[in-house]
Amino acid sequence: MADEKDLILLVDDNPTNLRLGINVLQEKYDIATAPSAVKMFSILENNCPAMILLDIDMPGMSGYDAIKLLKGKPETKDIPVIFVTARIDYDDELHGLTLGAIDYITKPFQPSLLLKRIEVHLLVEAQRNTLEKQAIELKGFNENLQRMVKDKTQDVLDLQNALLKTMAEMVEYRDYVTGGHIERTQQGIKILLEEIDRSELFQEETKGWDTDLLLQSSQLHDVGKISISDLILKKPGKLDDEEFTEMKKHVVSGEQIIKKIGTMTKESDFLKYAEIFAASHHERWDGTGYPRGLKENDIPLLGRIMAIVDVYDALTSVRPYKKAFSHEEAVNIITEGSGKQFDPLLVDVFLRIAEQLR
Repeated sequence: MADEKDLILLVDDNPTNLRLGINVLQEKYDIATAPSAVKMFSILENNCPAMILLDIDMPGMSGYDAIKLLKGKPETKDIPVIFVTARIDYDDELHGLTLGAIDYITKPFQPSLLLKRIEVHLLVEAQRNTLEKQAIELKGFNENLQRMVKDKTQDVLDLQNALLKTMAEMVEYRDYVTGGHIERTQQGIKILLEEIDRSELFQEETKGWDTDLLLQSSQLHDVGKISISDLILKKPGKLDDEEFTEMKKHVVSGEQIIKKIGTMTKESDFLKYAEIFAASHHERWDGTGYPRGLKENDIPLLGRIMAIVDVYDALTSVRPYKKAFSHEEAVNIITEGSGKQFDPLLVDVFLRIAEQLR
């Protein structure tokens, strides 16, 4: 089967010029002719030529006006146009190229030169189409690759979160506290942060926080309990002074565990949040907390937030050494701790969202 020839459309009001063009081009190309720009547009309704050879001086509509219409229509704007004209003025040539023609050939033309110019321009056009097609294919490939990477990343994040949750729950189970504590503190932090944002408080401190990572990392706030003896964790009564001193070590242990994990990974933001939660959630606003006795705004905001949420959940939950307090009792205890155990501003925020925590 012979190779299909490209279609060239010749547009010229002079029949002699059309016959000459046919004689020069017909061996290599399929030819269509139009004696006017109006007729050209009629032919274009059912044909899409590889190239248009367009005269400028024609009755009814000039070549300049015709190319403006061609370039203004989505279906014809990409058809390459070469002006073939008797005009030899530099300004005419510049004007034609400015309107979007890819070349400007003056009459009378050399047949071999015309053929070569058409050949070169069609080759360039074919290469451009190939590059555009490859670009579209590459874009599709990249988008598909991005989706695959995103899906795989989400799978890894889901696995990471499941492992973290399981590890945190294992720690909590050791002192007979169900894993619900982890979910409740996460939810409490989320609610508190949303109200902080609505209230436009602590904007400088919260700027740039990744809430998703932050909430995941909160699961590790009590990870240091893994180092505490079962005799202390599971004691059904109140701890004595020596036992309480030992219990307080879980904060420093948790901080050290997270620091050690940090030496084996580049996930800095997640571990930064986790370390703050672990190290500071037992500090008190009045400076009597542990492990460092930090006071007021020297306590990281995440630690101050966790302190309220953690205590609320501890108060309203059954523990080996106490019954569960009612929601109202827990709210009263936290209110009484404003300015002593807890940040007063955060207590005000807590009171606005307390019903959501019930």
